[in-house]
Amino acid sequence: MSAEAAPTNAFDSNTQMKTHKKKKSTETILPFERHLVELEDKLKNSESAEEREGLEVAIERERETVYPNLTAWERVLLARHPMRPRMLDYTGRLFDDFIELHGDRACGDDLAMIGGIAQFHGQTVVLVGHQKGVSTEEKVERNFGMAHPNGYRKAMRMYDFAERFQYPVISFVDTPAAHPGVEAEQHGQGPAISRAILKGLGLKTPILSVIIGEGGSGGALAIAVGDHVAMFEHSVYVICPPERCAEILWRDVEKKELAASALKLTAKDLFGMGIIDTILPEPGGGAHRSPDASAQVLSEEIGRFLADCKEGRWTPERRQRKFRNMGVWYESAVQVEESSEVVD
Repeated sequence: MSAEAAPTNAFDSNTQMKTHKKKKSTETILPFERHLVELEDKLKNSESAEEREGLEVAIERERETVYPNLTAWERVLLARHPMRPRMLDYTGRLFDDFIELHGDRACGDDLAMIGGIAQFHGQTVVLVGHQKGVSTEEKVERNFGMAHPNGYRKAMRMYDFAERFQYPVISFVDTPAAHPGVEAEQHGQGPAISRAILKGLGLKTPILSVIIGEGGSGGALAIAVGDHVAMFEHSVYVICPPERCAEILWRDVEKKELAASALKLTAKDLFGMGIIDTILPEPGGGAHRSPDASAQVLSEEIGRFLADCKEGRWTPERRQRKFRNMGVWYESAVQVEESSEVVD
């Protein structure tokens, strides 16, 4: 094992959990969540069984009314929710013996991109993914999940490692975009992303890619090439943030809601177009309200994927064919009736 490898507790549970508890008091309440939060507060302070029963019914009705009917922009807000589970939240709940591997063996480490090996129910897997951070300090340290070129080179190093030992790869996509700074371009941002995509398409070991929050631009696509692509219900996957799209198309950032709708960035939209393969349901109110329940949903999806791996279902040829077929459409021939009239 590399000398760079440093054993870590599967998700630094003490640090992460303390951060979450500290953040809870200042948790952002989105506009469409306010009534639900009010009902939940009333439930906590209820004094009688009859009152609690009525409030529980009202809460369930509110969830069933609001969340299935969210607009595209409201789903963007949920995908960006500060309490939404990050990659390390899931790895801590789902994997054992996680060992993080650092560096790209070229110019350094990138904390926005995490890679390493772990055990899932006794099976060794390689993990790759973005980590946005939870506290303000960690967000800055991890550059809000926006990787530099060395982050994508690190991901490719993990891919090579997985291929060498024939370990399945599981990638966690959660980034607004690749790092937009000049220095990233100077160090080959575009080529690094392109090579990561190419590596994913040709990798001779299975890849499960899961969009857990924001899947933004090439920064997401770099590690989102997989045999099976799953996406949480309230996540988004998009070519560029709606705000930037609104600025480009209409020179008006306030048209971000219109842009979000036009971009077809929701899980339902993408599943309908064949871009993703599975929509992972979230607990009522979103993954941030019950990370444990969300982790259980993901655990079941990983279990199914690894079972298919053992049966030899996934091949590089099948993966390449899947991505080649994206964006393909067929035009039906228009039948034109010939006129019986002769025009001089």
